[in-house]
Amino acid sequence: MIVDLPDTTTSQVSKTLVKIREEGGVVALGRVLTLVIATSPGVEEEAIEAANDASREHPMRVIVVSTEPGTETSAIAPRLDAEIRVGGDAGASEVIVLRACGDAARDEESLIMALLLPDAPVVTWWPGAAPEVPGRSPLGRIAHRRITDASAQPDPQAALRALAGNYTPGDADFAWTRLTLWRAQLAAVLDQPPYEPVTRVHVSGAVDSPSTTLLAAWLRLQLNAPTDYELAGPEAGYHGIHGVSLERQSGAIELIRDVPGIATLRQPGQPRHDLALARRNLRDCLADELRRLDPDELYGEVITRGLELLEVRGEGGTE
Repeated sequence: MIVDLPDTTTSQVSKTLVKIREEGGVVALGRVLTLVIATSPGVEEEAIEAANDASREHPMRVIVVSTEPGTETSAIAPRLDAEIRVGGDAGASEVIVLRACGDAARDEESLIMALLLPDAPVVTWWPGAAPEVPGRSPLGRIAHRRITDASAQPDPQAALRALAGNYTPGDADFAWTRLTLWRAQLAAVLDQPPYEPVTRVHVSGAVDSPSTTLLAAWLRLQLNAPTDYELAGPEAGYHGIHGVSLERQSGAIELIRDVPGIATLRQPGQPRHDLALARRNLRDCLADELRRLDPDELYGEVITRGLELLEVRGEGGTE
């Protein structure tokens, strides 16, 4: 069910929620958190769909704050349009979409305060453009976790460096979340004999892949070996992480993804293996991040310390 509330107020939205709950039996008792999605008009649906899918694992209230950058000026008449989705249109959550302009969009924090679940953690997610310092932004200050996506920025590598310089405990980025399968596979390979130290690490990927840079930084910290990374432009013909080479005395271990979703593992003295290493979608990344509401200390260490230790072999674009 979808209820439209044109030219409304947050007080009216709250009252309508109570009315829907009383008339339809929709309750908030099972909600474990409030997810605030900060986005812009016209691109909300993909984020809402991912949140609805993730809500089946994490029942929650979803508040979508949709504002057009630059419309906070007094020249535009203040207006708030709202939409409430429950039941089949909201997965295992309840979705509140707030579209604000003019003075109504000036203070996003006060816009949602009356709609937050009482005594429940708050997670703020910017699926597109994110503030320069998420932890100090209006929607970031009230959140236990703050999720960004560097790959969605115009310059992903520069966005990653900005996140490193402005990191606050509780920050997270999908560039890190997408590394889960790569990290698990590399850890499994190194957990097998021969247990030789890694003497050199090389990571390659696309210039628009901040995950490539983070993977190199993680390997540098974990293996304490010289690590370089190479970022190729579109002419290379691949996207995301391309491959990892770990040099040891007995030979190099190579995990290369030449085909989308499939990586080839080559090890000295062993047959070649093809492994499933698909890019994780928004739903999987969001559900993964919502499994923990405490700061991700490893991510914080990688982005603040690991990046500084890397060597750049070559880039197909600028950082």
